[in-house]
Amino acid sequence: MKRPTSTATAARPAAEPDADPARATAQAQPQVQAQLQAQAPTQARLPAADVPRPRADAVRNRERILTAAREAFVEFGSAAPFDEVARRAGIGNATLYRHFPDRSTLVHHVVLFTMARVTASAEASLAEEPDAFAALCRFTHEAADERIGALCPMLSDGFDGEHPELLAAGTALEAAVVTLLATGQDAGLVRADIGVGDLMVALSQLSRPLPGTACLDTDRFAHRHLQLFLDGLRAPARSELPGSAATLDDLRQKTM
Repeated sequence: MKRPTSTATAARPAAEPDADPARATAQAQPQVQAQLQAQAPTQARLPAADVPRPRADAVRNRERILTAAREAFVEFGSAAPFDEVARRAGIGNATLYRHFPDRSTLVHHVVLFTMARVTASAEASLAEEPDAFAALCRFTHEAADERIGALCPMLSDGFDGEHPELLAAGTALEAAVVTLLATGQDAGLVRADIGVGDLMVALSQLSRPLPGTACLDTDRFAHRHLQLFLDGLRAPARSELPGSAATLDDLRQKTM
């Protein structure tokens, strides 16, 4: 329905000569605002719900690509063919390149995707499990399923580890895992002579497939060995560990 035009205003009786100017201005203000709104671009007056959002199929395609790429990188390394990634994702090569135009962009986003999911797992485990040791066990197994062990081979060959997005994701992941482990130690459920570095190195090594083997064939062994490792983290400790607890700073300074 069209807004009233200025002719409706013209039909009003003229103001008395001795009318209060301030009152006349106040009465005219709503009419001026209505005219300005009518002249404003339509896009500026769209409700928030009408702002375009990513299509649901585009979001699903992106997640399928990242999951498929992660699996391919575990099995073949970060040089896995794009054709293989597209095949595993069930999409065409054009769709893959539309989302990720080159290999470095794809690797970058696979690392972010994996780190974000592992961070969410650490936070959810601590919030939902009955005690901190149960949370640690759940997190460790879920992190293995997220292929966190595949990150190490990918963080090389010109990979930009200083990218602001990666630094922020790394900080969030470290904070979540530090909190998870410290909660277990404070509750007396996890032995006190280990550090976050010990946990992350063991998780990476025990969940990474042996060279030349299909990654899915080693899953059943990875979870068995991870549980053996977790049982060794229970307090009270039954042995004395050689050396000192590994910290995150140790991981930054040394190559695993």
